[in-house]
Amino acid sequence: MAIFGIDLGTTYSCIAQIDDTGRPVVIKNAIGEDSTPSVVFFETPENVVVGREAKNSARIYPDLVVSLIKRRMGEDHAELEFHGVVQTPVSISAFILQELARAAQQIGHVPVRDVVITVPAYFGVKEREATRAAGDVAGLNVLNVVPEPVAAALHYDAFGAAGGERTILVYDLGGGTFDTTVIKISDREVTVVCTDGDHHLGGADWDERIADLLLQRFLKDHPDSDAGDSDEFLQELAVAAEDVKRALSSLESRRQNMRWNGASSRLELSRQEFENATADLLERTHDITLRTVTTAREKGVERFDDVLLVGGSTRMPAVAGMLRSRFGFEPKLHDPDLAVAKGAALFALIESVRIALPGSAADGEATPAVLAEAAADLGIDVDSMKQLAGKRVTAVVPRAFGVKVLARDDTDADPDGFIVDHLLRANSPLPAEPPAQTYGTAYEGMVGITLEIWEQAGAAESARLTDNAKIGEGRIENLPPMPANSPVEVTFAMDEMGTLRVHAVERRTDKELLMELAISGLSQDSLDEARSAVAKYAVGA
Repeated sequence: MAIFGIDLGTTYSCIAQIDDTGRPVVIKNAIGEDSTPSVVFFETPENVVVGREAKNSARIYPDLVVSLIKRRMGEDHAELEFHGVVQTPVSISAFILQELARAAQQIGHVPVRDVVITVPAYFGVKEREATRAAGDVAGLNVLNVVPEPVAAALHYDAFGAAGGERTILVYDLGGGTFDTTVIKISDREVTVVCTDGDHHLGGADWDERIADLLLQRFLKDHPDSDAGDSDEFLQELAVAAEDVKRALSSLESRRQNMRWNGASSRLELSRQEFENATADLLERTHDITLRTVTTAREKGVERFDDVLLVGGSTRMPAVAGMLRSRFGFEPKLHDPDLAVAKGAALFALIESVRIALPGSAADGEATPAVLAEAAADLGIDVDSMKQLAGKRVTAVVPRAFGVKVLARDDTDADPDGFIVDHLLRANSPLPAEPPAQTYGTAYEGMVGITLEIWEQAGAAESARLTDNAKIGEGRIENLPPMPANSPVEVTFAMDEMGTLRVHAVERRTDKELLMELAISGLSQDSLDEARSAVAKYAVGA
């Protein structure tokens, strides 16, 4: 049974599987690299290129190349058109997943079907469902989506290698997203304590600052140049900026030659200049880390045994320096580019063990023959499988979720009197189903009730509409005219996979509404249509 973990990253993606020794290994792509740029080039109406060549093509065909699409996952009406065909973040991400699967299948000679895909810990319901949908559209069977820090913690644990019970802080600065997560690890459990983050903050923002610095210096040397108006030159700057950032992680300064339209400059940037220009970005990660540490301490965490740096951008010396000077931590790089994919493969193995063994092997509910057969199918020894079968992974609610209600006396209410009442609190352990909340109808004579579901969008839970985002709605119809304040009972529940379910009952008639929150507009028919549309393209690296 081939099982795979995929790190679907903002700037780079990779795929891993469990090898014959039961350890996770990354599968190199078609050109022999561990990671594939998360860039898609719509070369023709029938052909799509993903990866390094797509990234290189951005210099020549900027209007046909898409990058950083992960930042738009879950957005309503996020549509892009290429060669007269509309694409969405889901379909574009599906092309990336298809290429990862194609290359892995070509190299490993086994079909890539069952996968676990990682998401930033701070992704909400719509972003997670969009990621799951992208896997579906790509023709994959998505066993689960798992938060990136949880995957990194599983790799760190590596079949109990962490030793005993430990509490770790994962500082995950990826190409386009950032989050911090506190996780407790023992022989039997991986438990998320709390998480926080910003999925519009990542290494790409540091790259952009370098590109701006290089452009300013080039234009200072050549004030009459039109380089700043050239998409091709700006693409060259973007590629150069990433190289400069990486170089400055080990060098004190870096020189970069830039040419445009007959003009050339040898531009030099020091690490100190780079750190000064990006200090505010690093400060944003500090603020999020501080909130996470504070929340963890409020939940009883007294110490952090390890602070893990995950994501390629954590190689920047300023990151470790900030964590040392501001928190007293001694952080360690933890396979920053590949830990998430490897951990996802381990999570996929755990999921596969649960599928193979309906009862818990750790509790002795499976016979030796069943254990041996399942272990052989999974390609691991019986002892490792029993250990994995007993491993419990518990995540948390990433953000607060609630309903829009009328509260005329609330100081947080908008001018029309509305607030968001959060029923499901951030950092509640999953699965979560808090007690039902009863509300009253707002007006006399209502014959229908609209239920709007909102999700925390700000840094902290707030009742203000401006600090939340609407993610869905449903309606109870055909009610008899009701008196004001007729009771309506609302229940929120989120399962272990992060799917949000909302149940509302109008108590006078017992008419009810049951909603399972998924990405807006992606019905099963829409998924089938998207899958067929994506399948018409030839995808290559």
